[in-house]
Amino acid sequence: MVAPIHIEIIEGNPHLRSLLGWHLQQAGYVVYLAANGQQGQEVFLTKRPDLVILDSDLPDGNGLEFCRWLQRQQQVIVFMLSARNTETDIVSGLKAGADDYLTKPFGMQEFLARVECLSRRSRPAPPAYLKYGDLRIDLIQRRVHWQQELVDLTPQEFSLLYVLAQAGGNPLSRQELLQRAWPEDIDNPRTVDTHILSLRKKVEFDPQQPRLIQTVRNVGYRLSLENLHPRGGHSAAGHLPLVPKLSVPESRSIVGVGVNP
Repeated sequence: MVAPIHIEIIEGNPHLRSLLGWHLQQAGYVVYLAANGQQGQEVFLTKRPDLVILDSDLPDGNGLEFCRWLQRQQQVIVFMLSARNTETDIVSGLKAGADDYLTKPFGMQEFLARVECLSRRSRPAPPAYLKYGDLRIDLIQRRVHWQQELVDLTPQEFSLLYVLAQAGGNPLSRQELLQRAWPEDIDNPRTVDTHILSLRKKVEFDPQQPRLIQTVRNVGYRLSLENLHPRGGHSAAGHLPLVPKLSVPESRSIVGVGVNP
């Protein structure tokens, strides 16, 4: 589940401040309100929001100076609202550090659309790959490596292995796998069994006695993270050696920047 974006609104007009806050809350954001620069500073230092909506004409100071102060604190996204609508005013706001500038009056739909666009910048980028022991799943190239060797998987086999890896060793039912790993609606759970069998042939030393992709009786399947450290260098017919040694399961590590598969 994606964490909600936290937004601070620093606006001197109480009616506009409340109205903007209400609409943002309805859109699923966590909202903090401040009536002036002093309150805005206190709220910011306490809550550390992801995005600040800033009135350029604060009751107790200059919004441009406050914007510069924000930029000195940490990397934060600033959305400036202003009744000043000349090109010079807009350029001054952007040069002060605002990521976007909207002149008053404005439509609520445009305001919300701009907030949504800015919010995407504050979300952490998804990882470039997942790594469990010697198993590496490249989410950009959609490739799988075991002990630095490429495993030739079909797109569907990759998606199935990726979903199993995401579960962190917990078992998933056939229905859950169908919902998460298949791009279209499929009702036949035996489809999962067929692809699991095909995947085992490519990643198990002995597909008849699987150690990596395990069957959980009356549930479905799980990826055995504790068996990701092979013993020896055996291989047969191009398959990967997955004869495990006893070890403490290695925790999942997430590295880099990329896009979801």
